[in-house]
Amino acid sequence: MAVSNLVVDESAPDAATVTSGSSFYLAMRILPAAQRDAMFQIYAFCRAVDDIADSDAPRAERSAALERWRVDIDACYDGQPRPALTALTREIRTFDLRREDFHAMIDGMAMDAAADICAPDEATLDLYCDRVASAAGRLSVRVFGMSEDAGHELSHHLGRALQLTNILRDIDEDAAINRCYLPYELLAREGIAATNPIAIADDPSLPRVCATLAERALAHFAKADAIMDAAPRKAVRAPRIMSGVYRVLLERTLERGFDLPRTSVAKPRLRLLWIVARYALF
Repeated sequence: MAVSNLVVDESAPDAATVTSGSSFYLAMRILPAAQRDAMFQIYAFCRAVDDIADSDAPRAERSAALERWRVDIDACYDGQPRPALTALTREIRTFDLRREDFHAMIDGMAMDAAADICAPDEATLDLYCDRVASAAGRLSVRVFGMSEDAGHELSHHLGRALQLTNILRDIDEDAAINRCYLPYELLAREGIAATNPIAIADDPSLPRVCATLAERALAHFAKADAIMDAAPRKAVRAPRIMSGVYRVLLERTLERGFDLPRTSVAKPRLRLLWIVARYALF
């Protein structure tokens, strides 16, 4: 994806290759072939719109590229996809994927493309999490074969748990691109001025804000676990792995702490492989 003259790629990407660098790749690999292929297509879409939102192209170009994706998704549902989206259209039909969930993902990326997010209020942060994370979950649980109500609830809680983990892990990386997703209300409670992301990231009171957000993430993980405990085991093997991987990342982030200087959080590969083996084999 070019960063200075965004054009939606008309060629069909290799969805498996696009997905291979994802934290979710191992969870997808353990699925039966039909489900695995569908998840690769969903992830390739999510990656494409995320790349647009995170590019350094002019905002108008990013917004236009995202709107092109909205038109492309509608074309899939109208039975007239561009060639690169023929496979995605097939998965939409096979698993009855919902148009509004694809649109919600685009809406979330449009929030990043429109302006640098800094200290959103609680409602805006929750909406953002729903769009960029839980919407992908709502697409995924239909592939996994979960019941409607349980799948929707799992998407709500696990999506928010994963996105809050990302926010806590990536404070410095986000600040470097002039973003801060920590909510205004929590910052104000600790006397942190929501002026700019770098100042927020450097504030000595930041760990108290992060501790509160981490508690929320853990609560969402716990609710997701309860939903998966009550679901058929086969339907939740992949989300179990996704949850396990991100819970490890949250644990590592909390072990690192939020005082300066902060180091990057690495994925503990051997532990992640154990998580995959646990849910894939037993």
